[in-house]
Amino acid sequence: MKAAASDAWESMYRAQVSIMRDLRNAFTNVGMTMNEYDVMNIVHDAREHRIRMRELNANVLITQSSVSRLVDRLVARGLMSKHEDGMDARGTIVALTDKGVQAFNKANAIHEQNIRLRMEGSLTRDDLNTLTKLSRQLLRKDSSN
Repeated sequence: MKAAASDAWESMYRAQVSIMRDLRNAFTNVGMTMNEYDVMNIVHDAREHRIRMRELNANVLITQSSVSRLVDRLVARGLMSKHEDGMDARGTIVALTDKGVQAFNKANAIHEQNIRLRMEGSLTRDDLNTLTKLSRQLLRKDSSN
């Protein structure tokens, strides 16, 4: 018999993989990849839709070199811009362009709808609140190491 922690981990992991497959399939009509969406989401949520590249790297789930290449592709498509960091000569600031904000908002509406359908279709409001609470507890544990 598996230990409770192993059972919980296995269930959480398999649910996440299943949900990510569904979301990736839904992203085929959005005009950007999930990784592009993730990067744009972080920049969108930053003050004035601008963020230091090192802060962006610290918050994404892909490698630093992958982020750099991804940002360069978004810049080439006119969705983001890159600027020198006035506070750090070695640093770079990335920002969403107006076109990038529009593209993000369109993708975000579809993404939010898909999340809502998947999560609310399977879980009650109390379940969602409990899941949020437990996930935040795991994040706090991770960030304290």
